[in-house]
Amino acid sequence: MADGVDPRKEKAEYKRLHSFPLVRNSDMPEEMRMETMELCVTACEKFSSSNELAAKMIKESMDKKFGSPWQVVVGEGFGFEITYDLKSIFYMFFGGSLAICVWKCS
Repeated sequence: MADGVDPRKEKAEYKRLHSFPLVRNSDMPEEMRMETMELCVTACEKFSSSNELAAKMIKESMDKKFGSPWQVVVGEGFGFEITYDLKSIFYMFFGGSLAICVWKCS
């Protein structure tokens, strides 16, 4: 810290610069994918301190818009192996290390 800059502040600024959504995998139709991405970004920004509330908002919105049953995981550092309906999986990163996985199963 020879230059007097707090490393935590630098890290926070770095994360802010890279807060765009990065879709890692999706087989949804284009329109559904764009709506899901916008919904995920909105939920994560609105509930930035609670991944549980963000996931709940995403699930409830997806259930209303595209029919039940949708599943959602929001968090950091998780792995998954799932079975899902075709044309219904969406996996993205947002705000650095936050991952969101949305899928529909019968």
